Amino acid sequence: MKTLMRSAVTGLAVLTLLAGCELGSKDVVQRGYRGTGMELVMVPEDRVAHVNANQPPEPAPPQPAVGPKAGDIYQNVQVLGHLSIGEFTRLMASITEWVAPEQGCNYCHNPQNLADDSKYTKKVSRVMIAMTQRTNEAWKDHVGNVGVTCYTCHRGNNIPVNVWAADPGPKRATGMVGQTPQNYASESVGLASLPYDPFSSMLLGDRDIGGVQADTALPMGHPTDLRDAEWTYALMMHFSQSLGVNCTYCHNSRAFNQWEQASPAKVTAWHGIRMVREINGEFIEPTTPWLPEHRKGPLGDALKTNCKTCHQGAYKPLYGAEMLQYYPNLAELGEGVEDLDLFED
Repeated sequence: MKTLMRSAVTGLAVLTLLAGCELGSKDVVQRGYRGTGMELVMVPEDRVAHVNANQPPEPAPPQPAVGPKAGDIYQNVQVLGHLSIGEFTRLMASITEWVAPEQGCNYCHNPQNLADDSKYTKKVSRVMIAMTQRTNEAWKDHVGNVGVTCYTCHRGNNIPVNVWAADPGPKRATGMVGQTPQNYASESVGLASLPYDPFSSMLLGDRDIGGVQADTALPMGHPTDLRDAEWTYALMMHFSQSLGVNCTYCHNSRAFNQWEQASPAKVTAWHGIRMVREINGEFIEPTTPWLPEHRKGPLGDALKTNCKTCHQGAYKPLYGAEMLQYYPNLAELGEGVEDLDLFED
């Protein structure tokens, strides 16, 4: 009897230990130098299901670039006026499918006067088109030739599912406010005891990312070194969740600070951070005065982008589907757009 009880206890202990493990076969892809453990581990069944859920829509039939220009025929076409009527109509129809498939053209336009800018959605969409073109033109070190379209983020939703705003956090008792907003379960940092809003300072502001590995046994530098490490780890948790990868996708974990020992993905991520800062600071935040309250965060700021907005759990958005090749009109800013003041009422 005692032997049976011991066996039962042992079995229960083993099951308890394995409860946090993901059983079954795995696929492993080497991402860095041999012997460094820089590998991407994937569950084949989960990957197939996720890839199937991240397929782009069929592109609309191409239209000729010849003929009258949209800016010469229609009124108040500021960003896409250089397109032919056929190209312009095709892109408008595609954007409707990507962003407002249920509401249709009226989501942005006054049907009685298509040139009217009274709807905030029309003014915002103009900025978003210019933002997409600017991203594809200026940030190839991150988006490559795959690029981005409106669908990359929206996926058929008016507002992308994965956006963020400044987080006020939970109410704290008097005298309990710490120097860094953390210590409550937040999905943004994997429910860890880390700063729960790393985005405001690092993906809108330009707070330094670092402080993870010191050169001495004890932190001998500025007293903020440990706090910098916490903020950095919070952002790294977000990266990992957003791309569905672990730390070794970019880093050699024995030498986080050594660029020469990292994978190329670390350089790509470096450019991506600065790209997102530009998107949030120069395109999205300035639209705040146009937005109704239900399109703002709890502190009244615009809903902004982070890595998950585009990636949505894939190490490449839409697993590298090259939508941009079918929509070259989004590959660069049109003539004269850089001279426009898109935020002028």
